Amino acid sequence: MVDREDFEFDSRGTTCRAWFYPAQNESMDSPAGVPCIVMAHGLGGTRDVGLEPYAQIFADAGFAVLVFDYRYFGASDGRPRQLLSVPAQLADWAAAIAAVREIDGIDPDRVALWGTSFSGGHVIAAGAADKRVAAISAQGPMMDGRAAVLNVLRRHGLWHMLRLVIAGLRDRLADLAGAEPYRIPLVARPGGLAAMATDDAYDGYQAIVPDDWRNEMSARTLLTLALYRPGRKIGRLRCPTLIQICDEDTVAPPESASAAADLGGENVVERHYRIGHFDIYRGAGFRQSSSDQLQFFKRSLARRRPEPAADDA
Repeated sequence: MVDREDFEFDSRGTTCRAWFYPAQNESMDSPAGVPCIVMAHGLGGTRDVGLEPYAQIFADAGFAVLVFDYRYFGASDGRPRQLLSVPAQLADWAAAIAAVREIDGIDPDRVALWGTSFSGGHVIAAGAADKRVAAISAQGPMMDGRAAVLNVLRRHGLWHMLRLVIAGLRDRLADLAGAEPYRIPLVARPGGLAAMATDDAYDGYQAIVPDDWRNEMSARTLLTLALYRPGRKIGRLRCPTLIQICDEDTVAPPESASAAADLGGENVVERHYRIGHFDIYRGAGFRQSSSDQLQFFKRSLARRRPEPAADDA
């Protein structure tokens, strides 16, 4: 187990909490410091939901790592709890990136982003907004909310979709009334009312969560999900980007990830895995995906050569 430290940062007045993993060797060091990989989870996930093994691998290879919880979730502050707000989460990404650039020993020009599922789209949006980001890795990414909504409609039918819309409207009314959010499960078995209710969603998510994880989220996000299409921003990236696509993904449409990768041009490395959405966190899927990520980060964040002295110029 790699040593880690508790860390916190301010995001527009809200305290977000994180784990900071110092680099365990000097293989990626440079005169400016070591590179740092910033990580956060997907839809309703927290830092203790399957992200620690990735962070440990990266830290052991010479990278510093910051794994944070979004506001309203996990160890971070913010009320109401379990409120999933895309603008707020993107603000948390920007704040986390700014915070690690201020840590002693971190090379501020070698900060990379790592996202998965819903945050696989967030890192594209964050990298498009911050041209200083040095590299991006997105696994099983949700690149297109409209495609995700159509995927739900195709797999579960119109009645299921209407139930989700009604839940979202109920939550919106609660918000207008100043009441607690109306929350729905993040995952349920097929037929259940949840953000994810595919054949593999419930067992797949439950396999990586701790005992105290809260299986719920505010329903209002479902009303605007179709408008969130971060994959369309991939052409604005200026850094190497790894897109890892689970070809049997029932949650984040793989076709959307492939389409987004095509828009990225030469900056994008596209990798495919014949696994489902949740298989990438465990077993062979984890070993292969994390190995590919590690090699990608080593290439993309290789130490910079020292600037030549004036006498050598």
